[in-house]
Amino acid sequence: MANLEKYRTCVEQALKNYSRYKPAYGEIEVQLIFDQQHDHYQLNNVGWNKDLRIFGCILHLDIKGEKVWIQYDGTEDGIADELVALGVPKEDIVLGFHPSDKRQYTEFAVG
Repeated sequence: MANLEKYRTCVEQALKNYSRYKPAYGEIEVQLIFDQQHDHYQLNNVGWNKDLRIFGCILHLDIKGEKVWIQYDGTEDGIADELVALGVPKEDIVLGFHPSDKRQYTEFAVG
């Protein structure tokens, strides 16, 4: 249980860090979505660039079974290393966007 609270804090801090980066174009709102009850966390962009609607998930993380699952990572550098820097061990981070048979070749957890 102690890990769960720590991981929630780390995930939220990492997403807050990324939320500081706003697109340089259009009227784009950066949205942080924290669902601690179900342990779902997202960073989305929503808005308009001239007449083009912008909506997209930048990051989606879940906490399942006391592991942090990175379901989607649309960042340039990747959020996994930031989570490690915040104190989440690599063996507790699952790169969920990789197929399960390929995760064994990463330096992170398989699931």
